[in-house]
Amino acid sequence: MGSRINWRSLPEVNILAEDKIIDCRGLLCPEPVLRVKKEIDSMPGGGRFVVMADSAAARDNISRHAAGRGWKVRISEDSDVFRLEIGNQ
Repeated sequence: MGSRINWRSLPEVNILAEDKIIDCRGLLCPEPVLRVKKEIDSMPGGGRFVVMADSAAARDNISRHAAGRGWKVRISEDSDVFRLEIGNQ
């Protein structure tokens, strides 16, 4: 296994049950980032959503893209699936 990134230092985002979930499991880059970009672009007033991914590359690229656009990202991992909670509120 490679070294782990300490994601706990990222700010918390409160995700509600009605928030949209984007399932990127099984997708190869750049598709997960393109889906996140599309979702962010559809929310000019801000919002929240959750992304499910199963690769470290997708996790890193999605979080880097969202953070670069000023969105907060909180990441958790369960059974090799990453849950990225993304929001700007």
